[in-house]
Amino acid sequence: MSFRSLRRLPRPYLCLAVFCALILCAHAANAQHRRVHRHHSASAVVALQPFSLDEPHATAVPHVQLAYYAPRPIPRAEPLPDTDEEVSHPQFESSSDCPIVPGNRAVLRGGIAYAPSNAPDDVKEAIWAVNTLRRRPYVWGGGHGSFNDYGYDCSGTVSFALHHARRLSAPMPSSDFIRYGERGRGRWITVYARHGHTFAVIAGLRLDTTDMRNGSDCGPRWHTDFRDTRGFEVRHPVAL
Repeated sequence: MSFRSLRRLPRPYLCLAVFCALILCAHAANAQHRRVHRHHSASAVVALQPFSLDEPHATAVPHVQLAYYAPRPIPRAEPLPDTDEEVSHPQFESSSDCPIVPGNRAVLRGGIAYAPSNAPDDVKEAIWAVNTLRRRPYVWGGGHGSFNDYGYDCSGTVSFALHHARRLSAPMPSSDFIRYGERGRGRWITVYARHGHTFAVIAGLRLDTTDMRNGSDCGPRWHTDFRDTRGFEVRHPVAL
């Protein structure tokens, strides 16, 4: 409706129209004010701040700055080299019943001892002879009536080895080995004796009828592990 049209209205109607227009203007202004107020209130309450984990300066806690954390790799255990001489050893030489390996120490492979090349011939002969007993059973008193027997006990086994090293002419019991040869360890052969048991170490291998891992009498066998020698007399054959 134009202003000229309003002027043609009767006076009471003109006043009512003006009053309504004023009410509408006041309502619109009030709505606009509320929208502005809500906008400012929200801006004041929800203030965007840079994200930070820093402690307030007023505290006594040292400043710690957190950033991307890269964990250290957990060290992995490196595989240990295989040191079991029964499994592998370089430069083996096997000629029929006389296996040999370079150096000063015998090596055990598959139950067979390889004699060291630097050992005297008598020591090599003893090692190769004992290899023939590796499947013989433990027999109490075996190897005492004869060097060649079905089975062997501890002193019978040591007697067999020393016989083939040309250091013993007849089998001996354990008690006699307490006074055998010379006192102390030998260069190539050492005998450990006490009442009731005897074993020997020949070129680094233990010749024994006792399996220290299983704790049983297994018969004449070569072993790479050692055993407690407390209570044993330590002897060795002359010149070996």
